[in-house]
Amino acid sequence: MRAQPKASHYINGRYVEDDQGTPLDVIYPATGEVIARLHAATPHIIEQAISAAAEAQLEWARMRPADRGRILRRAADLLRERNEEISHLETLDTGKPIQETTVADPASAAEALEFLGGVVAGHHGHYVDFGGPFAYTRREPLGVCVGIGAWNYPIQGAAWKSAPALAMGNAMVFKPSENTPLTALALAELYIEAGLPNGLFNVVQGYGDVGGALISHPTVAKVSLTGSVPTGRKVLGIAGSLMKHATMELGGKSPLIIFDDADVENAVGGAMLANFYSTGQVCSNGTRVFVQNGIYERFIERLTARTAKIRIGDPLDPQTQMGPLINKAQHEKVTGYIEIGKAEGATLHHGGGIPRLQGFENGFFVEPTIFTGVKDDMRIAREEIFGPVMSVLTFSKEDEVIERANDTEFGLSAGVFTRDLPRAHRVIADIKAGSCWINHYNLAPAELPFGGFKQSGIGRENSLAALDHYSQIKSVYVETGDVESPY
Repeated sequence: MRAQPKASHYINGRYVEDDQGTPLDVIYPATGEVIARLHAATPHIIEQAISAAAEAQLEWARMRPADRGRILRRAADLLRERNEEISHLETLDTGKPIQETTVADPASAAEALEFLGGVVAGHHGHYVDFGGPFAYTRREPLGVCVGIGAWNYPIQGAAWKSAPALAMGNAMVFKPSENTPLTALALAELYIEAGLPNGLFNVVQGYGDVGGALISHPTVAKVSLTGSVPTGRKVLGIAGSLMKHATMELGGKSPLIIFDDADVENAVGGAMLANFYSTGQVCSNGTRVFVQNGIYERFIERLTARTAKIRIGDPLDPQTQMGPLINKAQHEKVTGYIEIGKAEGATLHHGGGIPRLQGFENGFFVEPTIFTGVKDDMRIAREEIFGPVMSVLTFSKEDEVIERANDTEFGLSAGVFTRDLPRAHRVIADIKAGSCWINHYNLAPAELPFGGFKQSGIGRENSLAALDHYSQIKSVYVETGDVESPY
């Protein structure tokens, strides 16, 4: 099985190779086999990409926003037309089931391009009347932006970062995760086909040192990272020391609160989406599931029955519902946390094993796992695992669960299931998290801002808020009379 691209990098509208860069093997997570070999960017490649972006951005910024938006909308149409082939590539890159990538990955990228391309023409400054004199503000692009993607949603991340950047008149140099480098190259090709001028969206591959070199480059005005909290602290430290703009979309250990009056089937479905979708490799997952005592037994019964039916297997089989983890290191991390949970005294209620699948013996699979009897101070309830490991906790009162839900350094997401809508809004208002759901979980439409509080990040992706984060405000005061001066 091969997925070798034409070259490692895409710069100024064409594929570029430099085999002096560190080799970067692409592993298919379902089998452990190498499906492509790329090379990390050398200093020459980095300079080439940033120079191309800087040159192209000046003319792009002068274009009417509506014209820029039209190109993004064409790119969205092409993503939808090529959904099947890009989803197949995304499955090879990530190991996610094809039934998931065909509805959630290129589709989500297309939604961001379509929405932001459509609204940018109306996103501008304000007029202020001073009774004769007046003033106005302008939204102006930042210049060259760097995007650093995560491995769980590669093409979505490339689009979520590039769409607002390009819409506002910026250029972007995008570095995918070294684990999933393929679909960003496909997006770069597609942008050119849609009419994007050469140099505005460049893709360079590499490890952390390449990301650091991009962020530190004096031409770069902004960095947007999706990644872990430790990585975010490092990147933000570099950006802050150089007075660069930054958006950090980081991790979490989010609470999902289920009250006694919730619809059980909906609550179970929400909890499973919040823990097992993408093999649990979703930053916003609600991995601390707080269940009120009165509904606990029924909830666990239905959760167990439905989890037992999850089909694990070949990611390219349309019937497969759960694929492998991204790589060996992540597999060891997740299985290690399962052992930690047992050692801490939590009850391994379901799963926790490594399935043996014929033809996929070297894949990084793990069973969907449910721990019960979990206490707030256990590591499995406090640390981000990034795998299909659900911790179920119980509670009795509303005030109690709000306090416990907020007792974390993270603040990315939260969810509430209840038929009592006044309570739902009241609880969500008291939860310290940026992206929240009532009676659902993990939907992320392009029209809504996505991002976290506390250690879970700074800034927002998607929505009009993303356009703000890829622009800067200029204030202009206009005098219509004489200048009064004491001098």
